[in-house]
Amino acid sequence: MITDEEAVMVSFPLSVFEMADTKDELEDWLLSQNQEIIDRLLKARQDDIEGKGIDWEDLEEELGLK
Repeated sequence: MITDEEAVMVSFPLSVFEMADTKDELEDWLLSQNQEIIDRLLKARQDDIEGKGIDWEDLEEELGLK
């Protein structure tokens, strides 16, 4: 259970709340407004385009998931 010290207040426009059908949609909207997350996603995409990513099979093996 979250304590008062751990609780975070989040605000968003009423129109977003009214249009969202699920908590996931609200979370997606909040994430789309976070510039740090946007920057990280853009960098990850650029790394992927440049072939700097790790192949899924190699990652599975590295993490011992295979």
